[in-house]
Amino acid sequence: MATAATPEAAAPKKKGKKGLITILAALVLAGAGVGGGIFLASSGMIGSTKAAEPEGKDLPKLLPKGSKPAKKEGEEGGHGGGGESAEGPKYESSYFQMEKEFTSNLKDSVHLIQVGLAVSTPYDEKVIEHLQAHELAVRSAVLMTLADTDEEQIFTPEGKKDLQRRLAKAINDVLKEKEGFGGVANVYFTNFIVQ
Repeated sequence: MATAATPEAAAPKKKGKKGLITILAALVLAGAGVGGGIFLASSGMIGSTKAAEPEGKDLPKLLPKGSKPAKKEGEEGGHGGGGESAEGPKYESSYFQMEKEFTSNLKDSVHLIQVGLAVSTPYDEKVIEHLQAHELAVRSAVLMTLADTDEEQIFTPEGKKDLQRRLAKAINDVLKEKEGFGGVANVYFTNFIVQ
């Protein structure tokens, strides 16, 4: 009987080694999974919201009233625009005049519209730099907006104001797409011709 008890005692030990190896393998795999997940999350491959939010390191800053924006070619400091309070504007505006005029057909019309544009921003010079860097995309968006304008609309003051709002939105949409931030508060007509 002593010999019969010895093989039974040895069998559980072998089963224990297999169980121990199985448990160790499961722990190694779980550790690898957790480590891989942490790596992917920290590198931004999973669970990242950075793509939805613009990076804060290079965003334009609002210019408080009384501060002077850095003047560059085609740009003038001024008053008005964005962030107005009961005492007047809260922020200093910078103006930028687009160098070339815009000419387009009007929607469902034989008439042409030609406009010169300037924009204002209450932010620092980065918005102007973004406008200059993406001038071709901005020009295209402005021309598309002009081509989508009805003839009757541009002959009324309300229609012209609506066109200004639509142009500001089109420009901001391009800047948001390209730089993650718009920043144009108003669009101004420097000339306005319909033929």
